[in-house]
Amino acid sequence: MPALLIVLSILDLLVCVALVVMVLFQKGASQGLGSIAGGADTFFNKTKARSIDAMLKRFTSVVAVVFFVLTVTLYLLTKG
Repeated sequence: MPALLIVLSILDLLVCVALVVMVLFQKGASQGLGSIAGGADTFFNKTKARSIDAMLKRFTSVVAVVFFVLTVTLYLLTKG
């Protein structure tokens, strides 16, 4: 059982760091607003950026759920 706790703890730590990095890579909600800042972008460049942002947002949600499940599992295993 202690080996399982060590493996899950390391995995939880790695998922936590990955989650923080993914959140930092995402654009802010106010970024890209305004006509002066986005004037040089082309139509295709904007749609590509939106699809990458959407994919990153979806992947961040999945990693957050995995982090939540791992953390609750570790809590339940150490409590009992």
